[in-house]
Amino acid sequence: MALKLVNRLPMLGRFGIPRCPFIGPVRPSTRLSPGLPVCVACLCTSSSHCIRSHGCRQLKPDCWKRNLTTTIVREPTFVGSNSVGLHKDSFPRFRLTQLHRPTATEEEVFHRHLNSCSSSRQVLRLLRTVEIMSDTMAAAVLHCVADLEQDGHSLKDPSVLENVTIRALCLQLEEDSGRLTDGGLVSALLACTRLYLDPWSTLMVRLVSESQERLDKGEMTVEQLCILGQAMLAIEGPGSVMLEQVMSQIQRQEPAQWSLEDLSAVYRLLQSGGGLDGKYCDLLNAMHTHAVTVTSRMNPTVVSELLSVLVSLNQTQAMPLVINLCKQAVRHVPHFTDEELTLVLGALMHFGHSDHYFVQAMERYVPTVAFTSHPETVTKVMQFFSRRNILSPLVFDSVAESFVYRADEYNTSQVARQIMAYGKLGYLPPNAGDVFRKVETTLQKRFSHFQPRTLINLLHSCILVERFPVNFVSKVFGSYFLQQLQEQDTGMDRYVLSQLTQLYITVKLECPFYEGPRLLPRYRVKSFLTPGRSLETPVDTHLYNSVKNGLLNLLGARSYFGSKVLTPYCYTIDMEIKVDEDGYVLPFSLIYVCRIALCIDGQKRFTTNTRQLLGKEATKQRHLRLLGYEVVQIPFYEFEKLQTKASVVEYLHQKIFLTVTD
Repeated sequence: MALKLVNRLPMLGRFGIPRCPFIGPVRPSTRLSPGLPVCVACLCTSSSHCIRSHGCRQLKPDCWKRNLTTTIVREPTFVGSNSVGLHKDSFPRFRLTQLHRPTATEEEVFHRHLNSCSSSRQVLRLLRTVEIMSDTMAAAVLHCVADLEQDGHSLKDPSVLENVTIRALCLQLEEDSGRLTDGGLVSALLACTRLYLDPWSTLMVRLVSESQERLDKGEMTVEQLCILGQAMLAIEGPGSVMLEQVMSQIQRQEPAQWSLEDLSAVYRLLQSGGGLDGKYCDLLNAMHTHAVTVTSRMNPTVVSELLSVLVSLNQTQAMPLVINLCKQAVRHVPHFTDEELTLVLGALMHFGHSDHYFVQAMERYVPTVAFTSHPETVTKVMQFFSRRNILSPLVFDSVAESFVYRADEYNTSQVARQIMAYGKLGYLPPNAGDVFRKVETTLQKRFSHFQPRTLINLLHSCILVERFPVNFVSKVFGSYFLQQLQEQDTGMDRYVLSQLTQLYITVKLECPFYEGPRLLPRYRVKSFLTPGRSLETPVDTHLYNSVKNGLLNLLGARSYFGSKVLTPYCYTIDMEIKVDEDGYVLPFSLIYVCRIALCIDGQKRFTTNTRQLLGKEATKQRHLRLLGYEVVQIPFYEFEKLQTKASVVEYLHQKIFLTVTD
């Protein structure tokens, strides 16, 4: 069976797992002797296999001698079951018998104690006090050790696997793999992958081989199939033959009949790699349909996990499910952990969805935790409100207060992303002076720690709220920094060049005392209005046409105004009118005395919940005034009230000519 399994694992080499030569059949009579070292890397019980695979020569030939303290005690009058008993000898032993199966209460108490352990040492100490264990309890121990010791793609302390109790546990799982329940078997296999055991060790080969046999019978539950799928993903990757068999059995079932736990388990499996290549669309759609009907029963953890899965699989067609999950999230906002709330906010930004009640819940919750939440969670809150263009003074003011005291805890990216939210929405909190003094202090202390683009984003956000970081702009315009910016992976795209250009224009118009280096012409753009991401919001077409028709009726001819006029300072004016010294409108082609810039501001130029201009639009109008234009703002919320042609003409006349006379 082991040889058969080896032939069915073609993907190991592709994922960087060394494929060791298979050495003969597995020896079921192998025993560990106390006091003799064991190769932790493979946890194998064959000395020749250990030497060939890992170069270890610690095992002696006499290690095969049976020792009384390690002999497995079997009671022939009973059929072996999935229960194992630990004895309080110097070397732990397991005893398979139905008589010693722990009760449900005993398992519950054990898991409660296990979950309270904060170190592997405590886990091992707990293990030594237990006289009776089930296979699921044994697997839970290995999972707990993995939770406590995992550090990226390795263990913090690999020597934990050398502990005699862990070795005995692994040995018994190896020898009695055929007696394990389906749930205990697949859980133990997954735990071993999380402990980074050698996939070609005897223990792993035994567990995988036995799992294949059980899988072929087609009797595993959905939850067990998902656990096995996770394990095979870790061993072989998405191309695993067993994983395909697992997914085939899952697809044959009806998602509408699954429990919430089963549904979550399949979602996690697909997120881990089983569905990242676009497979199983029909299965996912059926799961989404069922998930919509059970969202009201989802707890905070399930809501955040499911939203995270939808992001990972980019399930843009599942908006009904996203909306339902957002509604359910409203109830859970005070109960989310920092990590869960971060996932929820990230998903809502990904799908471009926000709910009025969710925003209200956040406004109640954030002020109570701004000083204590994880820095990334606070930052994600600001990103969410910024991305959705929602201006909430309650949230922004509380975060501003916490920023003054917590900025040193934040990394450079978090500092920049929080300030970017204020810049985008053009909002200054009451303690703006303290906030930007803290920003300046942070820049002075950690300037070299900022990534070039992160620094550009931070400085550009400052000018959007009329805070001018001239001490640092001089460094940004220097050749050394610009070279660093070019060498970064993302390079200098048009948006970054636009930011640099607007920084340069701001210094030129609003900081006449600045005497530092200028931005070289080759780094400047001609226009801020570009397709995609832009420093100007394109004019609303419907509103623009309505205003244009009104101007034609007011002025009498199209020649008296210009449309979408590009200025020498990169800004595009929606409409421009020229007048002489007496206030008479001139043909647009003639010499002018006064220029009137009409800013036709649609909904997208304002925050979604207030009538405040976005930071970039307020900056544009401020700069146009400094350039000598008379700026006339025509906001959508005023113009939409006009129902007749006469009212439109009267409105434009009042707006334009009262501005000129003033």
